[in-house]
Amino acid sequence: MPKVLQQPSTYIHTGLSDDLTLSCSKHPKEMIKFYCYDHTEFLCSVCVTLLHQATSCKVNYISDISVDIIDSKEYQVILNAVKNTCDQFQQKVEDVKKMTYISNSSLKDALAAIKKFRQEINQRLDEFERQAGDAAKVMEQENNKHLKAVKTTCEDITKSLKVSSDKIKQLNTSKEAHKLFMELKLAEKTMKDMEEKELKLFSYDIKEHNFKANVAILKKLKAENFLGTLTQRTLNKEALPIQIKSRQSSHKGGIHVKTAQDEFRCWITGMTLLTPDLLIITDYNNNAVKMVDTSSQSVFDQLQLDDKPWDITTVISTELAVTLPDKRAIQFISISSNKLIKKHTMKADGECNGISYYQGKFVVSFVYPTILQILDMNGTILTTIDGKNIFRHPHYVTCNRTSIYASDRGMKTVTRLNWQGNVIDSYSGMRYPMGMSLSDDGTVFVCDPGRRNVIKELSGDCSTGKKVLKHLKSPYAVCWCEETKKLYFSAGQADEKYDNFLHIYKLS
Repeated sequence: MPKVLQQPSTYIHTGLSDDLTLSCSKHPKEMIKFYCYDHTEFLCSVCVTLLHQATSCKVNYISDISVDIIDSKEYQVILNAVKNTCDQFQQKVEDVKKMTYISNSSLKDALAAIKKFRQEINQRLDEFERQAGDAAKVMEQENNKHLKAVKTTCEDITKSLKVSSDKIKQLNTSKEAHKLFMELKLAEKTMKDMEEKELKLFSYDIKEHNFKANVAILKKLKAENFLGTLTQRTLNKEALPIQIKSRQSSHKGGIHVKTAQDEFRCWITGMTLLTPDLLIITDYNNNAVKMVDTSSQSVFDQLQLDDKPWDITTVISTELAVTLPDKRAIQFISISSNKLIKKHTMKADGECNGISYYQGKFVVSFVYPTILQILDMNGTILTTIDGKNIFRHPHYVTCNRTSIYASDRGMKTVTRLNWQGNVIDSYSGMRYPMGMSLSDDGTVFVCDPGRRNVIKELSGDCSTGKKVLKHLKSPYAVCWCEETKKLYFSAGQADEKYDNFLHIYKLS
C-alpha cells in the first residue's frame, strides 16, 4: 500500500477554499495542489507520496503559501524580472542590428578597396575579383540571415513573456492568489530556460571585414592565384562606439543600514540590485547579508552567516552567491516570501573576494593566491588566470557577454580580459580602484577611495575615464540602477556617520 502523505513540520493548513484546477502532467486524474521548493516543481498528492516525501523534500500546500503573494515582494521581483528580460532581448536585437550594419559597411569598404586595386592590374584579375565578391556576398547573406533569425526569435520570446506579464498583472488585480503563484513560478522557470536559449542564439560571431591587398601580384600576376584576403575581427557590444556621457549629479540622501542585530559598525563591501526597489548588500563587519527596500529606505530582512562575507552577485531573480574569503567558500542564498534563506556552499581554491555571474558562469577573483577563475554552476574550474605580472590585489570583478573587468588596488588598474583569460586593455588612471558596477551601455563605474575619494566612469574598452562624483568619503562598493539612474555606494571611512549608510546620487 502507498505510504500516507506526510507534510513537513512547517506545514500549516489555513483552511482556504481550494480552487486549483490544473491537472498533474504525470497523473492526469489528480489536481496540482503542492509545490516542492527543492525541485521547483508543482505536485499532486500522488507525486508527493511517491517522489517528494517530507523526509527528503520541502513540500508546501499551494493554498497556504500563496496567501500573501498578492502585491508581495516576490510578485514585484518576478514581474520586474520579466520586464527586464524583455528589455534585454529587445536591446540584443538593437545591438546585433548595429553590429550587422558595421559588418556590412566594412564589407562594402573592402569591396571598394578590391575594385580600386583591381584598376591597377590587367583583365586576368576578373576571376579573382568575382571570387572575392562572391565570398563577401555569402558573408553578407549569412549576416542578414542571422539577424533575421535573432530578430524573429527575440520577438517571439518577448511576445510570449509579455503575454505572461499581462496574465500575471490580471491575476494580481483579480486577487487570484493560487493561480498567480503558479503563473509567477512558470514565468520564473521560463526565464531560466531563456538563458539557455540565449547562449545558443548569440553564440554566432559577427565579423568585421577588411581587405588586405597582395602587392606582389603586380609583379608576379601569373604566379599568384589569389587577389588578397578578407580579414575578420569579431564585433561585440563593447566594440560599438560608446561616448562617456557628461553627467549632472544630485545627492539623494542615504539609507541607514545598521540594525539592532549588528554589534559593530557596518562595512558594506558588496551589493547587487535585484529590482529598482530591492538592493542586497554584504556587511563584512557584522557577518550579515541584508535586504534593503530602496523605496522605504529600510532594511527589512537580515541573514546571519557563519563567516564574513565580501562580495555578492545575482544568479537568478531569486538566488544570490556570496564570497566568504576567510572560509574559502562561496555561499548560495535564495529569496522566498521576502526572506533570505541560506542554501549550500561551494569550496574555493583560496581567499575568494570578488564575484560576478553571467549566463551559467562565475568569475571569481582571489587575493591569496593572486588568480582569477571562471567556474560553472557546479564549481568546476573552466579557466584559471595566473595573476603574475597582471594582478596584486584584485578585490572586485564584474563581467558581461564579452569582457571581464578586475579592479586591482595593488597595480592601481582596472584590467579588461576576454573569456579566454587574455588581457585586452587596462586603465591606470586611478589611485585605489575598488568596487565596480556595469551600466547597460557597457561603461564601468569604479570607486577610487583614499586620497582621491572619487567614483569614475570608464569606457567599455578602458581607453578613457571621467569623474562622475568627487569629494566623497572613501567610496568602497558601488551599484548602478539603470532604470532610476541612481548610483548607490558605501563608505569605508571607519566612521559610523558614513559607514552605516548607503549613499545615493542621481546621475542625469
